[in-house]
Amino acid sequence: MQPRLLILETSQRVAKVALALGDAIVGEQTLDEQRRHARDLTPAVQTLLQSQGWKARDLNGVIVSRGPGSYTGLRVGVMSAKMLAYATGCTLLAIDTFAAIALQASETGAVRNVDVIADAQQGKVYAQRFGAHPEPLLIVPLEMWLESALAWNVVATGPGLETFAAKLPAALKKAPEIAWYPQSASLLRLALERMSRGERDDSFAVEPLYLRASSAETKWHTLHPAK
Repeated sequence: MQPRLLILETSQRVAKVALALGDAIVGEQTLDEQRRHARDLTPAVQTLLQSQGWKARDLNGVIVSRGPGSYTGLRVGVMSAKMLAYATGCTLLAIDTFAAIALQASETGAVRNVDVIADAQQGKVYAQRFGAHPEPLLIVPLEMWLESALAWNVVATGPGLETFAAKLPAALKKAPEIAWYPQSASLLRLALERMSRGERDDSFAVEPLYLRASSAETKWHTLHPAK
């Protein structure tokens, strides 16, 4: 029997709620970016469940995008997922948002290294490298990340490409714009891989993925030496 899954993506300005039956998305709803996720998330979930004739207790799992991203959005999404998993006893799977975005870029062609970036305020970016030479999530100045990205000939993606469009050189390789933001299908794919290994997250322990600006620029230099 195919698992019935709820997917919550609230890390960005525009939130998405989706339902999946196995590996197929069977319903999706986008929340108005001008509205608060806390107010609209529960009604959106209820509407989607009703459209499939499902009840919350019929769910086998809830998948949530855990960040990095909007502080308020992540808090609402993660807390909602934890409460639902606890109340129904279904599996909880928290997926790193950047991993889903990187997957989308990798699927567009042969890519050795993918850098996912997002705005970290004050001229800095969240940056994480995936692929042949993976590196951890850090906060670094935009210029420092650009130097490394160009040196390693990466394909860049993530919401930061829209934020910093005017400051990015033409030489920087970019994923198609449709791949810059996390999609329900990518979160689902990563979650199903974890489910196939029997993994699940503790509804009491899961927290949004935040990164503080204390990550030093010197650490980025150490991890990304110029070629």
